Amino acid sequence: MRRLINWYALAIILFPASFCLVVTAAAYTPNSPHDLPSKSLPTFHPQPSRTRSVFSRIRDGLIRSICPPSTVLARYGGDVVLRFDINSPEEARALADAVNVLFLDVWEFNAGWVDIRLAKDVVPSLLGLLPPSLQHAHTPLMHDLAQAIFESYPSLTFEDPSPAQDEHRPFSHMLQAAASENTDQTNIFFRNYQPLSVITPWMRLLRSLFPTHVRLINVGVSYEGRDIPALRVGVHPTNSEKPSGPRKTIIISGGSHAREWISTSTVNYVAYSFITAYGKSQEMTKLLEKFDWVFIPTLNPDGYVYTWETDRLWRKNRQQTSLRFCKGVDIDHAYGFKWDDESHAANNPCSESFAGEGPFQGVEARRFANWARNETENNNVSIVAFVDLHSYSQQILYPYSYTCSTAPPALENLEELAIGLAKAIRITNGEIYGVTAACEGSVEQETEKKFWPRMESGGGSALDWFYHDLQVKYSYQIKLRDTGSYGFLLPSKNIVPVGTETFNAIKYIGHFLLGNHGIESEEGTKGRGGRSQELLREESTDFVTEDVDTELRRRRKK
Repeated sequence: MRRLINWYALAIILFPASFCLVVTAAAYTPNSPHDLPSKSLPTFHPQPSRTRSVFSRIRDGLIRSICPPSTVLARYGGDVVLRFDINSPEEARALADAVNVLFLDVWEFNAGWVDIRLAKDVVPSLLGLLPPSLQHAHTPLMHDLAQAIFESYPSLTFEDPSPAQDEHRPFSHMLQAAASENTDQTNIFFRNYQPLSVITPWMRLLRSLFPTHVRLINVGVSYEGRDIPALRVGVHPTNSEKPSGPRKTIIISGGSHAREWISTSTVNYVAYSFITAYGKSQEMTKLLEKFDWVFIPTLNPDGYVYTWETDRLWRKNRQQTSLRFCKGVDIDHAYGFKWDDESHAANNPCSESFAGEGPFQGVEARRFANWARNETENNNVSIVAFVDLHSYSQQILYPYSYTCSTAPPALENLEELAIGLAKAIRITNGEIYGVTAACEGSVEQETEKKFWPRMESGGGSALDWFYHDLQVKYSYQIKLRDTGSYGFLLPSKNIVPVGTETFNAIKYIGHFLLGNHGIESEEGTKGRGGRSQELLREESTDFVTEDVDTELRRRRKK
């Protein structure tokens, strides 16, 4: 079955890539050598429309869907990403104000630092708005942003990446993970990030190959009319004599922010791992019998397509706003719960975090929320967990996002599971993920919490809406790798390592909800050195449980 999937993936991935390689010589002519980085960025010159043949139109369409847009150098050739170290509320406020004045693109922020993308010639203007303490408190993360963007698109070769190339990168923490023991390392689909035109037929393939436990559904329609596809994975009981209660369902979503490609690929990886393990693994079979798992690779298909065809760093959806030249709504802040944050009203449509002019104005957010509510009210579904994947910064966040002044009910339960997720990830690849409330992105953790100005509003988040309005007891946002070396441009060699550690974390949610707080053993399987997998899993489970208990006691003492 895996071989069949690989052959199909080869047909929908390798052919267009090879075709792109063959025809770029005819379709592209390079600019001046001075304008190009080491990996030449091509410029597209289509034939006049009256003389273009059918073959030419097909060729150009394939190039646009597979190859990097020709505008990469023109758009980002003069940009850099800077990390500012923040040490006081005054510094945070000054930086937040400067960001709003200059309409800068904040990549990520937490209690200690803020990453900002801006043009090199804007740097003096930014520094002029900041206090003296921030004049030299910044570090460049990417000197050649255009090159990093270009390299994030699929490679036209299948060469193994060399781990040595990451050694010079700052803030890199084990980006090159140990090779997996399973066949996923050779799965063609996960060698590169994939466009929506490849993901959708791949999802149809999985539905066709595994009809016993996979259904392809839509959770809504985007602003531009694209379906928002999802895979519902699970095995329903066939004993009709027993009355069945609401079907417990766990939702894993990604791609709310279009440029966060690793979130989309990770949802796909986890879905694939669940689907192909059914019937082969006792623990996975049980999880699919006890729960339905809904995997949504991208909640923002319009924005995702736009990142492939036009602007790799596009964040919002593609919805028209009140300003014709500023499109897009940040759908992750467009939900109804606590949308009426003061900063939302002051937002400008040109802002990267513009949440609309009212709650649920973001089309995709509204339709996804309507689907989820309809499932619970009319389709005998009980959503017991919601996990929204994002990047970057390696954090596991729980409610609330809109404020730190109100603690969510059952806070200890939220923390307990979140800590368990972090431990499951650490056991997998050694990666360290922080655990905190989503509101604490701008909170200094000292003897007492000091609430610092936020770089963007935390109101109207999907995390808070699912937790509060839909009463989903275990709601989380997981920010995946890395911690700043590549940011949203994480190299594709990390798809499998990130997918593997996230897969183990998602599995842990299922076991936690079943009351195991650990791993179901698989009898008869042997690990290295003759030690049974059952023993290895039990040891890992004990380690996770002990760590969770210790961490919870430490947090209670604060």
